Amino acid sequence: METGDGYQAQYRAFAGPAGDPPVLRSAAMNAAKCRPYEGGGSGGKLGVSVPAALGGETLSRGDLLDLRLPDDVTFTGEYVVSRDGTLKVPFLQPIRAEGRTPDAVAADLRAALLSGAFYDQRPELSLLITDLAPVRVAVSGAVFEPQAVEIGNVSGADRDARRQLALGASTEGRNLSVALRSAGGIRPDADLSAIQLIRGGAIYTLDLRGVVEGRAVPDVILASGDELVVPSRQCFQDDLMRPSPISPPGVALYLSNLTQPATGNAPSAIGQEVREVPYGTRYLQAVVDANCVGGARATSAARSAALFSRNPVTDVSVVIERPIEKMRMRADRDDYDPYLLPGDAIACYDSSVTNVAEAARVLGIVGAVALIR
Repeated sequence: METGDGYQAQYRAFAGPAGDPPVLRSAAMNAAKCRPYEGGGSGGKLGVSVPAALGGETLSRGDLLDLRLPDDVTFTGEYVVSRDGTLKVPFLQPIRAEGRTPDAVAADLRAALLSGAFYDQRPELSLLITDLAPVRVAVSGAVFEPQAVEIGNVSGADRDARRQLALGASTEGRNLSVALRSAGGIRPDADLSAIQLIRGGAIYTLDLRGVVEGRAVPDVILASGDELVVPSRQCFQDDLMRPSPISPPGVALYLSNLTQPATGNAPSAIGQEVREVPYGTRYLQAVVDANCVGGARATSAARSAALFSRNPVTDVSVVIERPIEKMRMRADRDDYDPYLLPGDAIACYDSSVTNVAEAARVLGIVGAVALIR
């Protein structure tokens, strides 16, 4: 930790009088440990490229389709993509639909109708999605909560009756970015240049580096059974510690502030044990949020606070204590001011003056009890 070799270089101890000059080095120290991007390049000005197989609308099991042929009553109707990922139309062999576009499925339908002698020439038909079902995908690697997630579900209260009656369907709820955020969001060590999407045995590599800069990225629609793997660069990347469509929606922070004269969290303005702060919040900001800063300078200036965190790469815990006034007054404090991660905890400790006063109060109570006896 003292040499900056922790998950964040910001964890290291304050430099001594002959230590670092008051310039920020943490970001450079973190970057020095990074593995090269698996996707190549620096990510500065990359164009958006989406594999052809992932372009357009992607069907998944449970999707509702509207099939129409002119002057036809046998095949025209509404169909649901079956659990096995196929479209089952009367008198035809099941057609693979999951992971494919409606146009590709429509082409197979035309071929099946011709080969089955239902039509003498290539039939005109329309195949449209009328409702998109939720999907379940697996997310692993450098995300905060690797797991299988369900995305794209819409509650009855959020459904639009007019849209349900209209042909066609659209949703952003089945996008890749939604799956990453549903798995806790990307970690600061994630390699966004080479996110893998595994579908039907094929592996596609996507570059999402532009998402943290507000640029367009290949935010493809997912299907049930898809797998996402986020590789790690084995380093802390300061530029990923900002809100984005694939970062955690916020940080659930555990706070403890039992400073005098409070007798518990509620009088200390800690309304609940867990508080949500924006992603990208730093240690000192959370300390202010916990009411650990300010007050009477004579009794409160020597307070300290401890950060309890866990390295998500090694799963090793770390505890870092900082003197609050020293953090407040140092011009280079950002160099030692860690970013908060989901699940972190902050505990505030009273100054020595307050501790002495509390000890005297306790001794006075003990003395009074002794006199009574």
